Amino acid sequence: MDVKQISKKLTGQDITVEGWIRNHRKHESFGFIDFSDGTSFNHLQIVYDNTLENFEDVSKLLVGCAIKVEGSLVESLGKQDYELKARKITLEGDCPSDYPLQPKAHSFEFLRSIAYLRPRTNLFQAVFRVRSIAAMAIHEYFQSHNYLYVHTPLLTTADCEGENQMFKVTTLDLNNLPKVDNKVDMSKDLFKKQTFITGTGQLHGEAFAMAFKRIYTFGPTFRTENSNTKTHANEFWMIEPEMAFMDLDDLMNVEEEMLKFVVKYCLDKCDDEITFLDKFVEKGLKNKLTKLVNSKFKKITHHEAIDILLKADKKWEFEPSYDEDIAKEHEKYITEVFDGPVFIYNWPKDIKAWYMKENKDGKTVAAVDLEVPQAGELMGGSQREEDYDKLISRARAMNVDLDTVNWYLNLRKFGGCYHSGFGMGFERLIMYLTGVENIRDVIPFPRTPNNCDF
Repeated sequence: MDVKQISKKLTGQDITVEGWIRNHRKHESFGFIDFSDGTSFNHLQIVYDNTLENFEDVSKLLVGCAIKVEGSLVESLGKQDYELKARKITLEGDCPSDYPLQPKAHSFEFLRSIAYLRPRTNLFQAVFRVRSIAAMAIHEYFQSHNYLYVHTPLLTTADCEGENQMFKVTTLDLNNLPKVDNKVDMSKDLFKKQTFITGTGQLHGEAFAMAFKRIYTFGPTFRTENSNTKTHANEFWMIEPEMAFMDLDDLMNVEEEMLKFVVKYCLDKCDDEITFLDKFVEKGLKNKLTKLVNSKFKKITHHEAIDILLKADKKWEFEPSYDEDIAKEHEKYITEVFDGPVFIYNWPKDIKAWYMKENKDGKTVAAVDLEVPQAGELMGGSQREEDYDKLISRARAMNVDLDTVNWYLNLRKFGGCYHSGFGMGFERLIMYLTGVENIRDVIPFPRTPNNCDF
């Protein structure tokens, strides 16, 4: 039986559980085992005494051992409602005394060095349970709103994020590269052209949105960015919906509705985990999440945001500019001014991607970022340029290789329509939901510069 299935109503019944020792308190004639099988954030207390046939062996079991326990569920005299009175305990997998996860506090840095063991700690049991539930919430939201889930390719020739941001893929012998005119002869490669690991599923998602109206992708993406910040990784997961017949206002409404749905879903399904994280990771986490669910997101233009920043009685590390992006310090201040999430839309076109719809002013594009308290930018999206000629002109101006995206351009020729989409980094969402500050601690096995262990 799974610990998740056990409840007080089973008191008096015989049950069998299998899992691991998290702590072991031994006395002369009896002992207590803090037991976990991973199916529940809450542990099960196992009580045994010297009536066990193998009492001496059991009393020597160490933290980390895998065991099978047969016994009767009884009312507890301690803090818990019930405990398992063991009739038989069998060792299934031994664990030595130098097991790294002894019952004491461990630093994030230490746990990253043993990432293959850290799922066994209370902290990461909570984090990865929330991650699992949040993934389910995302699927439930989009499926219930008639979106098609699309598996976009991980291997691509389409240049969307910029070639310098994408990992190159090849079957060529790097020690003996075939060359023509001193350039690598890509015709000898498997795909006979330069190929990348995807940095986004957006372009392929748009193709399906032109057939299914509303779609979403949810999968791994990769970037070569050599950044060692707390919020960047070279492998991460992205949620990217694309919606036909939706403009920028429609897009912001979907972003707000979807985020509130996911946060509430996690609050409802992960109460034990969020309560733990509220106590040990981020004080006030539950109130922060509840406040977001009950709030109305504010909408301001990029120009209005800069107005607010320039009028602020603050000394900025990075001076705000009407022609530039905003910094982390600016994002934080904007959300504090409005005491909640803020959409910033209509950004300067020169700092945004080539596929975004140009506004009538000729200076801005219909792009939007969602800023949330404490975390900053959580989502980024735009209305896509549906005009074929304008899109080609913009692509050329941004030095996009048209040969790699000609099929994407053709979407505008063959029954194209106005449409919009956004991207949300899944790990950024998990950081917000758990209060964990470093992206390396919400990914099972993080891939960051100088780190591809395990």
